[in-house]
Amino acid sequence: IAELFNNQARFYSDAWPTYPGEWFSMLAQHTTRHSLAWDVGTGNGQAAIGVVEHYKKVIATDVSKDQLSHAQKHPRIQYIHTPLSMSDEELVSIVGGEHSVDLIIVAATVHWFDLPRFYSIVNRVLRRPGGIIAVWAYELMNVSPEFDPKFKSFLDSTLPYWHPNIKFVFNGYKTLPFPFESVGLGLENEPIEVEIQKDISFDGFLGLLKSLSAINTANEKGVDLLPQKLVEEFEVEWGGPKLVRRVIFKAFMLVGKVKNTKI
Repeated sequence: IAELFNNQARFYSDAWPTYPGEWFSMLAQHTTRHSLAWDVGTGNGQAAIGVVEHYKKVIATDVSKDQLSHAQKHPRIQYIHTPLSMSDEELVSIVGGEHSVDLIIVAATVHWFDLPRFYSIVNRVLRRPGGIIAVWAYELMNVSPEFDPKFKSFLDSTLPYWHPNIKFVFNGYKTLPFPFESVGLGLENEPIEVEIQKDISFDGFLGLLKSLSAINTANEKGVDLLPQKLVEEFEVEWGGPKLVRRVIFKAFMLVGKVKNTKI
């Protein structure tokens, strides 16, 4: 998985949507303190940049050095490379120790994790009472009634090349294990639905496609899912290379606290 995202790092900064500031305000209202947040699988830091507006310090970790090299700098964000070989004790120490974290966020990444191991660490480091964990992901964009059928046909062609864990995203996190107590923002099997809007150029759209793990996996197997002819057809359907469109990403979120504690 780490190698997969290393290969995609150069596309992530420009291609993927930024998260609405209202999300982070909403989450901050559900923690009793605002000292420390942990952004797990931070990638280029887009979620960390949003959450740092509400917390004194953000620890932002990732297994990919290349992703971290593209991260957005901020004096109150500490980016840390956490290879898969790192022990649980090291991770707990890095993020501040037992029951030290007010907010844990995982943006479009938790489905790649070793969930039992990760959730065990969450239960150790999350402040109790008063701390919460939020995880979210989103479907690829809706563009227009004319464009979307061709885009769906392309996405269907990528299905054999996704990692099996992508099923959690395709199911809208409705089957994602999430063993935490609800705080009123979704619960296991019942995520809340939210939207992200983004103005995107055709180059941005193309960069997004090139960042998909399925595209990279197919390339490694000698299969080109994005031949020049298809790119040209997409460009025509988009409305030309210079047109900027406002698109919608349908997102889904789960938020919870350690069970048997009070917020």
